[in-house]
Amino acid sequence: MDDIGALGGPKGGNNMIKRFFSRAVLMIGVCLCVVPLILASVCAAVQATPAVYYPDAEWQHKTLAEAGINPQLLQEAIDFAIASETKNPRDLKMNHYSTFGREPFGYAIGPIHDRGDMTGLIVYKGYIVAEWGEPQRVDMTHSVAKSMLSSVVGVAYDRGMIKSIYDRVEPYVPPIQLYNPLVIGNKADNFATSDFINLFDTPHNKTITWDNLLRQTSDWEGTLWGKPDWADRPDKDPKTWVARTHNEPGTSYKYNDTRVNVLALSIQNVWRKPLPLVLKENIMDPIGASNTWRWYGYENSWIVMDGVPVQAVSGGGHWGGGMYINAYDMARFGYLTLNHGKWKDRQLLSDQWIDWALTPTPVQPTYGFCNFFNNKDKKLYPSAPASAFAHIGNGTNVIYVDPENDLVVVLRWIDGDKIDGVIKRLQSALGRQ
Repeated sequence: MDDIGALGGPKGGNNMIKRFFSRAVLMIGVCLCVVPLILASVCAAVQATPAVYYPDAEWQHKTLAEAGINPQLLQEAIDFAIASETKNPRDLKMNHYSTFGREPFGYAIGPIHDRGDMTGLIVYKGYIVAEWGEPQRVDMTHSVAKSMLSSVVGVAYDRGMIKSIYDRVEPYVPPIQLYNPLVIGNKADNFATSDFINLFDTPHNKTITWDNLLRQTSDWEGTLWGKPDWADRPDKDPKTWVARTHNEPGTSYKYNDTRVNVLALSIQNVWRKPLPLVLKENIMDPIGASNTWRWYGYENSWIVMDGVPVQAVSGGGHWGGGMYINAYDMARFGYLTLNHGKWKDRQLLSDQWIDWALTPTPVQPTYGFCNFFNNKDKKLYPSAPASAFAHIGNGTNVIYVDPENDLVVVLRWIDGDKIDGVIKRLQSALGRQ
Protein backbone atom coordinates (compact mmCIF):
# COMPACT_ATOMS: atom_id res chain seq x y z
CA MET A 1 0.00 0.00 0.00
CA ASP A 2 2.89 2.29 0.78
CA ASP A 3 4.28 1.64 -2.67
CA ILE A 4 0.94 2.38 -4.30
CA GLY A 5 0.74 5.69 -2.34
CA ALA A 6 4.23 6.65 -3.43
CA LEU A 7 3.33 5.96 -7.04
CA GLY A 8 0.37 8.36 -6.96
CA GLY A 9 -2.37 5.98 -5.74
CA PRO A 10 -5.04 6.97 -3.26
CA LYS A 11 -2.64 8.46 -0.69
CA GLY A 12 -0.59 10.43 -3.29
CA GLY A 13 -3.79 11.57 -5.05
CA ASN A 14 -5.18 13.04 -1.85
CA ASN A 15 -1.97 14.97 -1.23
CA MET A 16 -2.00 16.40 -4.75
CA ILE A 17 -5.64 17.51 -4.38
CA LYS A 18 -4.81 19.19 -1.07
CA ARG A 19 -1.85 21.02 -2.62
CA PHE A 20 -3.99 22.12 -5.60
CA PHE A 21 -6.74 23.56 -3.41
CA SER A 22 -4.18 25.25 -1.15
CA ARG A 23 -2.59 26.99 -4.12
CA ALA A 24 -5.98 27.92 -5.55
CA VAL A 25 -7.05 29.49 -2.26
CA LEU A 26 -3.73 31.35 -2.10
CA MET A 27 -4.14 32.70 -5.67
CA ILE A 28 -7.71 33.81 -4.98
CA GLY A 29 -6.50 35.61 -1.88
CA VAL A 30 -3.76 37.34 -3.84
CA CYS A 31 -6.24 38.40 -6.54
CA LEU A 32 -8.67 39.75 -3.97
CA CYS A 33 -5.86 41.86 -2.57
CA VAL A 34 -4.17 42.95 -5.81
CA VAL A 35 -7.16 43.60 -8.11
CA PRO A 36 -8.59 46.37 -5.92
CA LEU A 37 -5.14 47.99 -5.85
CA ILE A 38 -4.92 47.85 -9.67
CA LEU A 39 -8.42 49.26 -10.04
CA ALA A 40 -7.61 52.01 -7.59
CA SER A 41 -4.47 52.89 -9.55
CA VAL A 42 -6.40 52.98 -12.83
CA CYS A 43 -9.11 55.16 -11.32
CA ALA A 44 -6.50 57.49 -9.87
CA ALA A 45 -4.80 57.77 -13.27
CA VAL A 46 -8.12 58.55 -14.94
CA GLN A 47 -8.92 61.16 -12.30
CA ALA A 48 -5.44 62.67 -12.68
CA THR A 49 -6.12 63.27 -16.41
CA PRO A 50 -8.70 66.04 -16.50
CA ALA A 51 -11.39 65.83 -19.15
CA VAL A 52 -11.12 68.33 -21.99
CA TYR A 53 -13.37 71.29 -21.30
CA TYR A 54 -15.55 72.39 -24.21
CA PRO A 55 -17.53 75.61 -23.80
CA ASP A 56 -21.30 75.67 -24.09
CA ALA A 57 -23.14 78.84 -25.10
CA GLU A 58 -21.63 80.53 -22.04
CA TRP A 59 -17.85 80.29 -22.21
CA GLN A 60 -16.39 79.92 -18.73
CA HIS A 61 -13.52 82.08 -17.53
CA LYS A 62 -10.67 81.33 -15.15
CA THR A 63 -8.69 83.82 -13.13
CA LEU A 64 -4.98 84.05 -13.81
CA ALA A 65 -4.33 82.56 -10.37
CA GLU A 66 -6.57 79.58 -11.14
CA ALA A 67 -4.85 79.13 -14.50
CA GLY A 68 -1.34 79.46 -13.07
CA ILE A 69 -0.43 82.40 -15.30
CA ASN A 70 1.89 85.22 -14.24
CA PRO A 71 -0.38 88.32 -14.26
CA GLN A 72 2.40 90.86 -14.69
CA LEU A 73 3.96 89.05 -17.65
CA LEU A 74 0.57 88.47 -19.24
CA GLN A 75 -0.24 92.16 -18.99
CA GLU A 76 3.06 92.91 -20.70
CA ALA A 77 1.98 90.66 -23.58
CA ILE A 78 -1.41 92.39 -23.81
CA ASP A 79 0.13 95.86 -23.66
CA PHE A 80 2.57 94.88 -26.40
CA ALA A 81 -0.30 93.63 -28.59
CA ILE A 82 -2.35 96.79 -28.10
CA ALA A 83 0.68 98.95 -28.92
CA SER A 84 1.18 96.88 -32.08
CA GLU A 85 -2.13 97.78 -33.70
CA THR A 86 -1.85 97.99 -37.47
CA LYS A 87 -1.19 101.45 -38.86
CA ASN A 88 -3.57 100.87 -41.77
CA PRO A 89 -6.74 102.99 -41.73
CA ARG A 90 -9.90 101.82 -39.99
CA ASP A 91 -11.82 102.86 -43.07
CA LEU A 92 -11.39 99.56 -44.89
CA LYS A 93 -12.73 100.89 -48.18
CA MET A 94 -9.97 103.46 -48.15
CA ASN A 95 -7.54 100.72 -47.14
CA HIS A 96 -8.72 98.53 -50.02
CA TYR A 97 -8.28 101.17 -52.69
CA SER A 98 -4.81 102.02 -51.42
CA THR A 99 -3.69 98.34 -51.55
CA PHE A 100 -5.47 95.53 -53.44
CA GLY A 101 -7.74 98.02 -55.17
CA ARG A 102 -4.76 99.31 -57.15
CA GLU A 103 -4.29 95.97 -58.89
CA PRO A 104 -5.79 95.36 -62.36
CA PHE A 105 -9.55 94.88 -61.99
CA GLY A 106 -9.02 95.46 -58.28
CA TYR A 107 -12.30 97.28 -57.62
CA ALA A 108 -14.42 95.87 -54.78
CA ILE A 109 -17.40 93.69 -55.67
CA GLY A 110 -18.29 92.55 -52.15
CA PRO A 111 -19.28 94.46 -49.01
CA ILE A 112 -16.57 96.22 -46.98
CA HIS A 113 -17.09 97.50 -43.45
CA ASP A 114 -14.94 99.72 -41.24
CA ARG A 115 -12.95 97.81 -38.63
CA GLY A 116 -12.91 98.10 -34.85
CA ASP A 117 -10.22 98.34 -32.17
CA MET A 118 -7.20 96.10 -31.87
CA THR A 119 -8.79 93.11 -30.15
CA GLY A 120 -7.50 89.99 -28.44
CA LEU A 121 -8.77 86.85 -26.73
CA ILE A 122 -6.70 84.22 -24.92
CA VAL A 123 -8.01 80.72 -24.26
CA TYR A 124 -5.86 78.51 -22.02
CA LYS A 125 -6.79 74.88 -21.38
CA GLY A 126 -10.22 75.64 -22.77
CA TYR A 127 -11.03 78.59 -20.52
CA ILE A 128 -10.97 82.29 -21.35
CA VAL A 129 -8.23 83.91 -19.27
CA ALA A 130 -7.95 87.31 -20.95
CA GLU A 131 -9.76 89.51 -23.47
CA TRP A 132 -9.49 93.11 -24.59
CA GLY A 133 -10.75 95.46 -27.28
CA GLU A 134 -14.07 94.54 -28.89
CA PRO A 135 -14.31 90.73 -28.91
CA GLN A 136 -18.07 90.83 -29.54
CA ARG A 137 -17.70 93.03 -32.63
CA VAL A 138 -18.46 91.36 -35.97
CA ASP A 139 -15.63 92.37 -38.31
CA MET A 140 -14.15 91.18 -41.59
CA THR A 141 -11.71 88.38 -40.95
CA HIS A 142 -10.31 88.27 -44.49
CA SER A 143 -8.43 85.06 -45.32
CA VAL A 144 -9.20 83.30 -42.05
CA ALA A 145 -12.30 82.44 -44.10
CA LYS A 146 -10.09 80.13 -46.16
CA SER A 147 -9.65 77.81 -43.17
CA MET A 148 -13.43 77.56 -42.88
CA LEU A 149 -13.69 76.96 -46.61
CA SER A 150 -11.20 74.10 -46.52
CA SER A 151 -13.13 72.69 -43.53
CA VAL A 152 -16.38 72.38 -45.51
CA VAL A 153 -14.32 70.53 -48.13
CA GLY A 154 -13.12 68.33 -45.26
CA VAL A 155 -16.64 67.50 -44.15
CA ALA A 156 -17.52 66.57 -47.73
CA TYR A 157 -14.49 64.26 -47.89
CA ASP A 158 -15.28 62.67 -44.52
CA ARG A 159 -18.82 61.90 -45.75
CA GLY A 160 -17.61 60.28 -48.95
CA MET A 161 -18.85 63.08 -51.22
CA ILE A 162 -15.25 63.40 -52.43
CA LYS A 163 -13.63 60.00 -52.86
CA SER A 164 -10.02 61.20 -52.78
CA ILE A 165 -8.32 64.56 -52.40
CA TYR A 166 -6.14 63.46 -55.31
CA ASP A 167 -9.14 63.13 -57.61
CA ARG A 168 -9.37 65.60 -60.46
CA VAL A 169 -11.98 68.25 -59.63
CA GLU A 170 -13.41 68.47 -63.14
CA PRO A 171 -15.63 65.33 -62.93
CA TYR A 172 -17.28 66.69 -59.76
CA VAL A 173 -18.31 70.07 -61.18
CA PRO A 174 -20.93 70.40 -63.96
CA PRO A 175 -21.40 73.54 -66.08
CA ILE A 176 -22.71 76.27 -63.76
CA GLN A 177 -25.52 78.60 -64.82
CA LEU A 178 -25.11 82.26 -63.89
CA TYR A 179 -28.11 83.98 -62.36
CA ASN A 180 -28.66 87.02 -64.54
CA PRO A 181 -32.33 88.07 -64.53
CA LEU A 182 -31.68 91.46 -66.15
CA VAL A 183 -29.93 90.79 -69.43
CA ILE A 184 -28.66 94.03 -70.92
CA GLY A 185 -28.54 94.33 -74.71
CA ASN A 186 -29.82 91.72 -77.13
CA LYS A 187 -29.20 88.02 -77.63
CA ALA A 188 -27.05 88.64 -80.69
CA ASP A 189 -24.49 90.54 -78.62
CA ASN A 190 -23.90 87.48 -76.48
CA PHE A 191 -24.27 84.85 -79.19
CA ALA A 192 -20.65 83.68 -78.90
CA THR A 193 -20.68 83.74 -75.07
CA SER A 194 -21.50 80.59 -73.11
CA ASP A 195 -24.53 80.64 -70.84
CA PHE A 196 -22.51 78.65 -68.31
CA ILE A 197 -19.34 78.85 -66.24
CA ASN A 198 -17.04 75.97 -67.11
CA LEU A 199 -14.30 76.05 -64.48
CA PHE A 200 -12.25 73.15 -65.78
CA ASP A 201 -12.69 73.13 -69.56
CA THR A 202 -9.07 73.84 -70.58
CA PRO A 203 -6.46 71.08 -70.92
CA HIS A 204 -4.50 72.52 -67.98
CA ASN A 205 -7.50 72.99 -65.70
CA LYS A 206 -8.75 69.46 -66.37
CA THR A 207 -5.68 68.07 -64.56
CA ILE A 208 -6.21 70.02 -61.30
CA THR A 209 -6.97 67.99 -58.16
CA TRP A 210 -8.71 68.92 -54.91
CA ASP A 211 -5.32 68.77 -53.19
CA ASN A 212 -3.94 71.32 -55.68
CA LEU A 213 -6.76 73.78 -54.96
CA LEU A 214 -6.53 73.26 -51.20
CA ARG A 215 -2.77 73.94 -51.22
CA GLN A 216 -2.90 76.80 -53.76
CA THR A 217 -0.67 74.91 -56.16
CA SER A 218 -3.16 74.54 -59.02
CA ASP A 219 -2.06 77.44 -61.27
CA TRP A 220 -5.68 77.48 -62.48
CA GLU A 221 -6.16 79.68 -65.54
CA GLY A 222 -9.17 81.80 -66.30
CA THR A 223 -11.45 84.53 -65.00
CA LEU A 224 -14.06 84.19 -62.26
CA TRP A 225 -16.43 86.92 -61.06
CA GLY A 226 -14.63 89.38 -63.33
CA LYS A 227 -11.23 88.71 -61.75
CA PRO A 228 -8.56 87.12 -64.01
CA ASP A 229 -6.21 84.72 -62.24
CA TRP A 230 -3.21 86.89 -63.15
CA ALA A 231 -4.77 90.08 -61.73
CA ASP A 232 -4.41 89.00 -58.09
CA ARG A 233 -0.96 90.10 -56.91
CA PRO A 234 0.18 90.44 -60.54
CA ASP A 235 3.71 90.06 -61.75
CA LYS A 236 5.62 93.32 -62.11
CA ASP A 237 6.08 92.59 -65.81
CA PRO A 238 2.73 93.11 -67.62
CA LYS A 239 3.99 91.01 -70.53
CA THR A 240 3.59 87.90 -68.37
CA TRP A 241 0.00 88.59 -67.32
CA VAL A 242 -1.73 86.85 -70.21
CA ALA A 243 1.04 85.21 -72.24
CA ARG A 244 2.71 82.89 -69.79
CA THR A 245 3.66 79.27 -69.42
CA HIS A 246 1.49 77.43 -66.90
CA ASN A 247 3.10 75.26 -64.25
CA GLU A 248 2.02 71.68 -63.83
CA PRO A 249 -0.43 71.51 -60.91
CA GLY A 250 1.36 70.77 -57.65
CA THR A 251 4.74 72.10 -58.77
CA SER A 252 4.36 75.79 -57.86
CA TYR A 253 2.63 77.82 -55.16
CA LYS A 254 0.88 81.16 -55.47
CA TYR A 255 -1.45 82.74 -52.96
CA ASN A 256 -4.36 83.67 -55.21
CA ASP A 257 -7.93 84.60 -54.32
CA THR A 258 -9.37 83.93 -57.78
CA ARG A 259 -8.25 80.31 -57.46
CA VAL A 260 -9.56 80.06 -53.90
CA ASN A 261 -12.91 81.27 -55.23
CA VAL A 262 -12.72 78.44 -57.78
CA LEU A 263 -12.43 76.04 -54.84
CA ALA A 264 -15.42 77.68 -53.13
CA LEU A 265 -17.61 77.45 -56.23
CA SER A 266 -16.51 73.86 -56.87
CA ILE A 267 -17.29 72.56 -53.39
CA GLN A 268 -20.60 74.44 -53.38
CA ASN A 269 -21.61 72.38 -56.41
CA VAL A 270 -20.62 69.19 -54.61
CA TRP A 271 -22.79 70.13 -51.62
CA ARG A 272 -25.59 71.53 -53.84
CA LYS A 273 -26.46 74.09 -51.21
CA PRO A 274 -25.13 77.48 -50.00
CA LEU A 275 -21.79 77.14 -48.20
CA PRO A 276 -22.81 79.38 -45.26
CA LEU A 277 -25.57 76.87 -44.52
CA VAL A 278 -23.12 73.95 -44.83
CA LEU A 279 -20.69 75.65 -42.44
CA LYS A 280 -23.48 76.52 -40.00
CA GLU A 281 -24.93 73.02 -39.83
CA ASN A 282 -21.67 71.06 -39.74
CA ILE A 283 -19.18 73.28 -37.92
CA MET A 284 -20.45 76.51 -36.38
CA ASP A 285 -23.62 75.27 -34.68
CA PRO A 286 -21.95 72.17 -33.21
CA ILE A 287 -19.14 74.28 -31.69
CA GLY A 288 -21.65 76.69 -30.16
CA ALA A 289 -20.82 79.71 -32.31
CA SER A 290 -23.08 82.74 -32.09
CA ASN A 291 -25.76 83.61 -34.61
CA THR A 292 -23.95 86.80 -35.67
CA TRP A 293 -21.32 85.56 -38.13
CA ARG A 294 -21.97 85.99 -41.84
CA TRP A 295 -20.26 84.66 -44.96
CA TYR A 296 -20.71 86.92 -47.99
CA GLY A 297 -20.00 86.61 -51.67
CA TYR A 298 -20.01 89.24 -54.40
CA GLU A 299 -22.67 91.33 -56.09
CA ASN A 300 -22.08 89.30 -59.29
CA SER A 301 -21.45 85.83 -57.80
CA TRP A 302 -25.00 84.54 -58.10
CA ILE A 303 -25.72 81.21 -59.75
CA VAL A 304 -28.78 79.04 -60.37
CA MET A 305 -28.75 75.87 -58.28
CA ASP A 306 -31.69 73.47 -58.58
CA GLY A 307 -33.84 76.33 -59.85
CA VAL A 308 -32.98 78.67 -56.98
CA PRO A 309 -30.68 81.75 -57.04
CA VAL A 310 -27.73 81.09 -54.71
CA GLN A 311 -24.80 83.37 -53.92
CA ALA A 312 -21.35 81.82 -54.21
CA VAL A 313 -19.19 83.01 -51.32
CA SER A 314 -15.60 84.20 -51.43
CA GLY A 315 -12.61 82.73 -49.65
CA GLY A 316 -11.53 86.09 -48.24
CA GLY A 317 -11.99 89.84 -48.37
CA HIS A 318 -9.57 90.61 -51.20
CA TRP A 319 -12.38 92.23 -53.24
CA GLY A 320 -14.76 92.64 -50.31
CA GLY A 321 -17.12 90.08 -48.85
CA GLY A 322 -15.90 86.96 -47.10
CA MET A 323 -16.32 86.02 -43.45
CA TYR A 324 -17.62 88.56 -40.94
CA ILE A 325 -17.25 87.19 -37.42
CA ASN A 326 -16.49 88.08 -33.79
CA ALA A 327 -13.41 87.04 -31.81
CA TYR A 328 -15.28 84.51 -29.65
CA ASP A 329 -16.46 82.55 -32.69
CA MET A 330 -12.97 82.71 -34.17
CA ALA A 331 -11.62 81.25 -30.92
CA ARG A 332 -14.17 78.43 -30.99
CA PHE A 333 -13.04 77.49 -34.49
CA GLY A 334 -9.42 77.62 -33.34
CA TYR A 335 -10.23 75.43 -30.35
CA LEU A 336 -11.85 72.90 -32.69
CA THR A 337 -8.64 72.65 -34.70
CA LEU A 338 -6.54 72.52 -31.52
CA ASN A 339 -8.55 69.43 -30.53
CA HIS A 340 -7.94 67.87 -33.95
CA GLY A 341 -11.45 68.36 -35.26
CA LYS A 342 -13.23 67.00 -32.16
CA TRP A 343 -15.88 68.88 -30.18
CA LYS A 344 -17.24 67.14 -27.12
CA ASP A 345 -18.32 63.67 -28.28
CA ARG A 346 -18.37 64.50 -32.01
CA GLN A 347 -15.55 64.29 -34.54
CA LEU A 348 -16.57 67.18 -36.78
CA LEU A 349 -13.43 66.92 -38.91
CA SER A 350 -11.56 63.63 -39.11
CA ASP A 351 -8.07 63.12 -37.74
CA GLN A 352 -6.99 62.32 -41.28
CA TRP A 353 -8.29 65.67 -42.55
CA ILE A 354 -6.54 67.71 -39.85
CA ASP A 355 -3.33 65.74 -40.44
CA TRP A 356 -3.50 66.61 -44.13
CA ALA A 357 -4.34 70.24 -43.39
CA LEU A 358 -1.21 70.54 -41.25
CA THR A 359 1.09 68.65 -43.62
CA PRO A 360 3.56 71.08 -45.24
CA THR A 361 3.07 71.73 -48.94
CA PRO A 362 6.32 70.60 -50.63
CA VAL A 363 6.72 73.80 -52.67
CA GLN A 364 5.65 76.03 -49.73
CA PRO A 365 6.54 74.26 -46.46
CA THR A 366 4.88 76.81 -44.13
CA TYR A 367 1.51 76.22 -45.83
CA GLY A 368 -0.80 73.24 -45.55
CA PHE A 369 -4.40 73.35 -46.67
CA CYS A 370 -5.82 76.86 -46.93
CA ASN A 371 -5.42 78.59 -44.54
CA PHE A 372 -3.46 76.38 -42.12
CA PHE A 373 -0.01 77.96 -41.69
CA ASN A 374 2.37 75.63 -39.85
CA ASN A 375 5.45 76.39 -37.77
CA LYS A 376 7.34 73.13 -38.25
CA ASP A 377 10.52 74.90 -39.34
CA LYS A 378 9.88 77.72 -36.82
CA LYS A 379 10.09 80.33 -39.57
CA LEU A 380 6.52 81.55 -39.09
CA TYR A 381 6.82 82.25 -35.35
CA PRO A 382 10.32 81.57 -33.97
CA SER A 383 9.16 81.95 -30.36
CA ALA A 384 6.40 79.35 -30.72
CA PRO A 385 6.69 75.55 -30.52
CA ALA A 386 7.21 73.77 -33.82
CA SER A 387 3.81 72.11 -33.36
CA ALA A 388 1.97 75.45 -33.36
CA PHE A 389 -0.04 76.62 -36.34
CA ALA A 390 -2.23 79.56 -37.29
CA HIS A 391 -5.20 80.62 -39.39
CA ILE A 392 -4.16 83.98 -40.85
CA GLY A 393 -5.97 86.73 -42.72
CA ASN A 394 -5.19 90.25 -43.82
CA GLY A 395 -5.50 92.98 -41.24
CA THR A 396 -3.76 91.14 -39.59
CA ASN A 397 -6.41 88.77 -38.23
CA VAL A 398 -5.00 85.57 -36.77
CA ILE A 399 -6.11 82.55 -34.77
CA TYR A 400 -2.92 81.21 -33.18
CA VAL A 401 -3.18 77.56 -32.11
CA ASP A 402 -0.62 75.96 -29.78
CA PRO A 403 -1.48 72.32 -28.97
CA GLU A 404 1.69 71.86 -26.90
CA ASN A 405 0.55 74.52 -24.44
CA ASP A 406 -3.20 74.01 -24.88
CA LEU A 407 -3.46 77.61 -26.03
CA VAL A 408 -5.62 79.50 -28.54
CA VAL A 409 -5.08 83.21 -29.13
CA VAL A 410 -7.16 85.48 -31.36
CA LEU A 411 -5.51 88.73 -32.45
CA ARG A 412 -7.31 91.24 -34.65
CA TRP A 413 -5.93 94.29 -36.43
CA ILE A 414 -2.35 93.76 -35.32
CA ASP A 415 0.86 94.42 -37.22
CA GLY A 416 1.71 90.97 -38.55
CA ASP A 417 5.41 91.42 -37.80
CA LYS A 418 4.61 91.85 -34.10
CA ILE A 419 2.70 88.60 -33.60
CA ASP A 420 5.80 86.64 -32.63
CA GLY A 421 6.54 89.28 -29.99
CA VAL A 422 3.12 88.64 -28.45
CA ILE A 423 3.74 84.89 -28.51
CA LYS A 424 7.15 85.29 -26.88
CA ARG A 425 5.64 87.27 -24.00
CA LEU A 426 2.78 84.79 -23.63
CA GLN A 427 5.26 81.94 -23.37
CA SER A 428 6.96 83.79 -20.52
CA ALA A 429 3.64 84.38 -18.78
CA LEU A 430 2.92 80.65 -18.95
CA GLY A 431 6.35 79.85 -17.54
CA ARG A 432 7.53 78.20 -20.74
CA GLN A 433 10.66 80.34 -21.19
